[in-house]
Amino acid sequence: MGQSSVVVCQDGGTLSQATAAALRHEGIDAQALVGGYEAWRAEHQPLVRGDRVPHRDGDGRTVWVTRARPKVVRVACPWLIRRFIDPSAVVLFVPPAEVAGVAEHAKAATFDVEGGFWGDRGERTTFDVMLEEFGLDTEPLAHLALIVRGADTGRLDLAPQYAAMAHFGAVYRWACDATDERHG
Repeated sequence: MGQSSVVVCQDGGTLSQATAAALRHEGIDAQALVGGYEAWRAEHQPLVRGDRVPHRDGDGRTVWVTRARPKVVRVACPWLIRRFIDPSAVVLFVPPAEVAGVAEHAKAATFDVEGGFWGDRGERTTFDVMLEEFGLDTEPLAHLALIVRGADTGRLDLAPQYAAMAHFGAVYRWACDATDERHG
């Protein structure tokens, strides 16, 4: 409780409006997505490929495990996971030698570990891989991926904004709404 809900149907019409109204009647903060799935898709908003979402635990959460002492990618990926994949996701940071064992014990998906599905692929970071595999191919997230890649590799030529990594939410909002904005 205490969280807001967005109800989605194909076109944002009667089905989602009725469901949102019933939830509000029960004291749940719920709104219907204007225009529904069709409008969301037409606006090129993020849509997650459900077949890529890892196993969920008994509480319905995805569980992820990676190496302790997170740096750029191991900060960016949990942000991405919680923002777009599963707001309730559990992210475990463990010593590198324990990743495989903890993943097996917790039935967790590993990320940013060598040889794992959710890992670097050539020049692309784990963050890039997650965007591709989940189908999150929006322009704002592509901007953010360049920043992550620049910070992870120290390549300022990719994106000088990588110094802003501590502010993912703000950078994401910029990438969504202000890339064409000019100052001065």
